[in-house]
Amino acid sequence: MDVIALDSPTDAQIREWHDVLAAVHAADPAAHPLPGPDRTARLLGAGSGTRQQLWAVPDGGRFAAVAALRLPGEPGTDRPGEIDVQVRPSHRRRGLGRRLLTAAAEGLRADGRPSVIAQVLAGTPAVPFLESQGFECVLTLRGMLLRLDDVPPERISRLLAEGPAGYRLVRWEGTVPDEHAAALARAKHAMVDFAEYDGASWDARRVREMAATVAGRGDDLYTVAALHGDVIAGFTEIVVPHGCAGRAAQYDTAVVPEHRGRRLGIWVKAAMLAWLAGERPGVREIETDNSGDNPHMIAVNEELGFRLERESLEYQAPTPALP
Repeated sequence: MDVIALDSPTDAQIREWHDVLAAVHAADPAAHPLPGPDRTARLLGAGSGTRQQLWAVPDGGRFAAVAALRLPGEPGTDRPGEIDVQVRPSHRRRGLGRRLLTAAAEGLRADGRPSVIAQVLAGTPAVPFLESQGFECVLTLRGMLLRLDDVPPERISRLLAEGPAGYRLVRWEGTVPDEHAAALARAKHAMVDFAEYDGASWDARRVREMAATVAGRGDDLYTVAALHGDVIAGFTEIVVPHGCAGRAAQYDTAVVPEHRGRRLGIWVKAAMLAWLAGERPGVREIETDNSGDNPHMIAVNEELGFRLERESLEYQAPTPALP
């Protein structure tokens, strides 16, 4: 079985890719909900919003394994690539994952990437596979879920009314307005969870790039921020997938150090929930991943009503260590 590159995957190849995802998901039911076929097609398409390279291992008329290497930013940047390798349970332990990783390593070197990261579900075969290939765990993530029907409206009203003096809320959909771009980039530096291995600082260009990536997938990005003068003291982001089937994803939330202790995090999150209730009533659940060593944000989410659903692990490997 040979590894083939999928420069422009056909409809049939996209269906085969989705079938691999479905087989893996059936074996690991605690994972994120399986994306629909249309979403898989958007993520693999040329307009996905991120440069990426795709490979597959055919076995007869089916794909036995697939891999996607995403390359955020420009070639040569210090930011790591992002690898996702999926192997059908019936085809595991045949070396297919390693062969796909070898192809991805060539792509990383050609793009000048110093390292690569991968996120996997704890307790699955992906963990020993990555560790056997030179990856090290750099972050433990607590996957939490909020069911909006379980959140009393009066709780949101109370949290909004308790907003601290001297701050005001602003919100926008999609790309950050120009007047807030630099301030949002500075606020993003407050997210220390990924700082040790993310490799690149936040600036207005990267903030806009992230929004373009979300839009390229056909998804909708919502942001609520707390302003102190012209400074973004705290913010939160939600992404609603295209054709939302009820679940949205929490993206970044942060409060800058000098403004902590004023309950800004739960204030902006409550404002986001109130906004979504009117703007996107089809959203019934919100999922989020929190660093296991970030007890403050975990406590904020638990107060809102988030409950632990799964544990994921972030792994990283330097490109020279890959096969």
